[in-house]
Amino acid sequence: MRESAVQTPCYVIDADAIERNLRVLRGVMDRTGCRILLAQKAFSGYALYPLISKYLTGAVASGIFEARLCHEEMPGAENHIYNPAFRAQDIPQILEICDHIVFNSIAQLEKFGPAAKQAGLQVGLRINPEISTQKDHAIYDPCAPGSRLGVTLSQFEEASARALPLLDGLHFHTLCEQDSDALEVTLDEFCRKFGKYLANMKWVNFGGGHHITRHDYDIARLERCIGRMRSEYGLLVYLEPGEAVALNGGYLYTSVLEIQSPVDGVRNAILDTSAACHMPDVLEMPYRPPLGNSAEAHEKPFTYRFGGPTCLAGDTIGEYSFDHELHEGQILVFEDMSIYSMVKNNTFNGVPLPSIYIKRGDDLQLWKSFSYADFKSRL
Repeated sequence: MRESAVQTPCYVIDADAIERNLRVLRGVMDRTGCRILLAQKAFSGYALYPLISKYLTGAVASGIFEARLCHEEMPGAENHIYNPAFRAQDIPQILEICDHIVFNSIAQLEKFGPAAKQAGLQVGLRINPEISTQKDHAIYDPCAPGSRLGVTLSQFEEASARALPLLDGLHFHTLCEQDSDALEVTLDEFCRKFGKYLANMKWVNFGGGHHITRHDYDIARLERCIGRMRSEYGLLVYLEPGEAVALNGGYLYTSVLEIQSPVDGVRNAILDTSAACHMPDVLEMPYRPPLGNSAEAHEKPFTYRFGGPTCLAGDTIGEYSFDHELHEGQILVFEDMSIYSMVKNNTFNGVPLPSIYIKRGDDLQLWKSFSYADFKSRL
C-alpha cells in the first residue's frame, strides 16, 4: 500500500526507525553488560515484539494486562512488573508469568514479597532518592514533596531488618526525557543514601526516562554510571526506557476537515484527529508534536491553529505556519507519534480510534483498524 492511500486518522509505526533505536540500545548492553527492558507504558505495539526481543532483554509492565502482553507476545523474554499498589487478586497470575516484581512500599513488600520469593521471582523495592532533576514537567517528578512513589531513606531504615531478607534489588525511577547528567546526579544521591544496603543485592534498576536514542544523548556518561555500579557494588544494572525504544519511530496521519474564517486574528483548521483522544501528551505535558514542512507560528506566511473534532474548547494541537495555504482534504503528517499515543488513546465524544499501519522500507501494511463496536465495547 502507498502512504497516499491510507485512511486518516491513522498511525504509521516505522519499524526501520525503531530497529535503529534498538541497535543503539543493544550497543549499550553489549559494552556494559547491563540489561535493557521495553517499558510498555510508552509503546505496546506488540506486532514489533518479536523484533524488540531480538535486541532487548524483555519488557516491564505497570499492571497485569501489560504483564500478560509480554508473556504472550515476547515468550522467553524477562517479564518485569511494578505497580504503586498491587491488587491481591492479580498476584497469583503475576507469580505465574513474571520473573521480577518491584514493590512500591514496605507494606506491599511484606504483604506479597514472601509469596513472590517462594514462587522464585526476583523481588525489588522502589526507593525515592528524594532528589529532583525535573525542571520542565513537574507532573512527572516522582521526587516531589509528598510523592506516593517509592520508599524514602527514613522509611527504609526503619524497616530494613524486615525488608532486606526479602530483597534482591532496588529500583529508582526519577527521570523523564532526560540526559545522563541527570542520572548521574540521581545515582550519586542513591549511592550516598542506600549504598550501605547494596552488599547483599543482586541488581539495581535505573528505571526509565533515559533519552538514550536522542541524537545528542551522552551515552558515554550513561555507560560510566552503569560501570560504577558493577565495579563498586558488583550489581547487574537494569534500565527500562520506553521512549528511547520508539523515539521518532512513527507518525500520525490526519486530514484537514475545514479551514475556518479568522476569529480575532486566528485561523483555525479543524482536523480529523484530536489532541484529547489521539495525542494526549499534547495537553498533559504540554507538548508540540513535530509536523513536516512547517514552522513556528508566523515564521512562514500562513499560520493555522490546529484543533480536533471534539467539543472540548482546549482540544488544540498548536499553531503552525506554512509556505502555502492549506486546503480541505489535505493530509498532514505529525512526527514522533509512536510513544504515549496509541497506549493513551480514548474515544471521548465518540471519536473513532485511528487505524495502525506498520511500515518496513517502502512496504506499508494495515495492522489494526477499529469500528463502532470498539467504541461501544469500551463503555
